[in-house]
Order: sequence, then structure tokens, then C-alpha cells
Amino acid sequence: MASDSKKLQPIIIKRVKKGGHAAHGGAWKIAYADFVTAMMAFFLLMWLLGSTSEGDKKGLSDYFNAPLKVALQGGSGAGASNSILNGGGKDLTRTTGQAPRGEGDDPIKRKMAADMLRAEIARQDARKMETLGAKINAVISNNPKLAEFLSQIRLETTPDGLQIQIVDEQNRPMFDTGSALVKPYMREILREIGAALNGVDNKISLDGHTDRSPYGNGDRGYSNWELSADRANASRRELVASGMPDEKLARVTGLASSSLIDLQNPLSPVNRRISILVMTREAEERLMGTAGDSKTRHGTNDPPPDSASKP
Repeated sequence: MASDSKKLQPIIIKRVKKGGHAAHGGAWKIAYADFVTAMMAFFLLMWLLGSTSEGDKKGLSDYFNAPLKVALQGGSGAGASNSILNGGGKDLTRTTGQAPRGEGDDPIKRKMAADMLRAEIARQDARKMETLGAKINAVISNNPKLAEFLSQIRLETTPDGLQIQIVDEQNRPMFDTGSALVKPYMREILREIGAALNGVDNKISLDGHTDRSPYGNGDRGYSNWELSADRANASRRELVASGMPDEKLARVTGLASSSLIDLQNPLSPVNRRISILVMTREAEERLMGTAGDSKTRHGTNDPPPDSASKP
């Protein structure tokens, strides 16, 4: 009986599970793989930068600064690299410059690209003029001495650019009657405007205007034409004194009473004014083209006979 109980006794097997050390897990392999991948990417970046020519680097920089301009005009890119592989457009012998395929072949596409580029430049100019107008308004409004003259300063965005007009008031003239001597407050306004214009790349046109009252002393032919030109030049000197480069001025003109603001009252003080036009690129090109034609026609830098201009 005892032998039978021994035979029927169950056998119990104990298995002890041994836990692995944390340092011997698999997480380190993932971290190491990420590290190797990052090092490989860094190596590739360094290799690409080292093997890229200066022309390619400039092309990349230009693209990210002005992608539309590069896309429309073509520019420095892979075809511009000075490597053993020539390329760029249809001419595979070129080693510098990159021309889009079909360049020069389709005048319609070329004109469309030029129109798109001009439209983009016009949009940039419009944004710049809006920002400049707000800046000048803020400069004058925040200056207690100039704020009282805000009614005499008129800012208007025109198709040719931002027009800044400083007009006379009955009891607050900018110049003495029949004189080109700048009044102290006018000098301060011009210098503040000149400082604001100093950071703008666009060219500037400066015009002097008078009312239709005849000039009192007509000796030696001195008239409102000469007076308006002298006042424009006096204003130019104040702008330059504020730090604005003289070469920024594209034109300084005396228009006398040929362009009145108040046509119903030609003797009104508002007709006596100084007009500063910050020109758009298109207006600047148009003016430069007109000036070039005038030189060819007259063979001199003299102004047209109906205006008095700075040479």
C-alpha cells in the first residue's frame, strides 16, 4: 500500500525566471541607430557644402531670397557649377550661368515672364510705399514741434509712387514772399522727411510750385519759373543736410504755376508747395528713358524749354 502511494505522488518542477539586466536590453540599439543616422546626414551635408561651387551657393541663396525672380529670369543653379560636368539650358558646353530650356525661342513666353516680373516688382514697390508713408506719418505725429504742421503735409500714394506735398497756409508760409529762403519750421520738416527717406533705395523727384500771382520783380527775366526752381533746390539742400545722398535725387524741377492744386482759386496758398515723389521702379525707368531721349534730341543736359530744372 505504501509503495502505491509513492507511485501516485505528483512530481512538482520549480522553474526560476531570471530577469535580464537593463543594460543588456534592446533600447540602446535604437539610440545608437539614430546617432549613426544623424552622423551620416551631417557627413552628407558637409560633403555637399564642400563640393558645391560658389556659383551654386549663391544660386541657392538667391532662390530662397527671391524665388519668383529666379524662376522667371533663370539664374545661377546646378548648371552654373564649375565642375567637370558642363550644363545649363540647351547649351551643354556652358560652364557658368544657367538658362531655362527654350530661352530666347519663344517671345510670347519671354514677354509673359517679363510682365510677371514687372507685376511682382510693382507689388513690392506698393508695399514699400505704404510702409514709408506710415513711417513718415509716425515721425511727424510723434514730434511735438512738427505735429502742429501736420495739416500742411499731404501724403498720397499715386501710380508713380509716394507723393509727399508740403503746402503753404495763409498764416504759415514755407518761404518769405518772393524768396527761396527756407523758414525754420520748413527746414525741420524737410530734415525729418530726408532722414526717413535715407533708408529707401528708390529715386526721388523734387518739384517746386508757386501760385499764379505774378512775380513782383521781373528784372532780368526772373519769374515764378526761376523762383519755383530756387525753392526746389533750397529744399533739396535741406534733404541732403539730413543725410540723404544727393545721388538719390533723379530730378529737381521748378514748375511755377503750371500744376495747381486749387484750380478754382489759382492764388490760393495751397498752390505754393514743395512736392517730393518717391518713385516706383517703373516711374524711375520711365523718367530715365525720357531723360536719355532728351539728351539725344537736344545734345545737352539742359531742361526742356517749359520748365526750370537742376542740371
